[in-house]
Amino acid sequence: MLEAMIGLGVGGLVILAVLYVRIRRGLREGMARRNSWDEMMIGRLRAEGYHPFKEYRVDFFLGLPDQAACEAARAELEPEGFQIDVKPIEEESDLPFSLHAAKSMQLLVPDVQAVSQQMGALAEKYHGRYDHWAA
Repeated sequence: MLEAMIGLGVGGLVILAVLYVRIRRGLREGMARRNSWDEMMIGRLRAEGYHPFKEYRVDFFLGLPDQAACEAARAELEPEGFQIDVKPIEEESDLPFSLHAAKSMQLLVPDVQAVSQQMGALAEKYHGRYDHWAA
């Protein structure tokens, strides 16, 4: 009986370890997809003539669940130099508010990736969604 319980305990630990590894891999792959999207977009803009060391207005978009989340996100972003506007989206039931954060910056991959990661974390913190950026 004791051997069976030990066997179940070891089996459970193995299952937990496998789940842990898969979840971590999924998180890394999700971050890599976001980073490669940023790289791809910057590559397209450069091909269209955008200069990497010139500053451009970059617009970041978040979908958020309520006005309180928008105001909390605004309070975090405005001190960092972002210009914020918020609009209700009537046809969107899950995330009925769109927060638009604009900032002048160079289109350098590491810089844009850092802001994308910041926006993704902010969206997660306020139960929203990061909808990428445009320049």
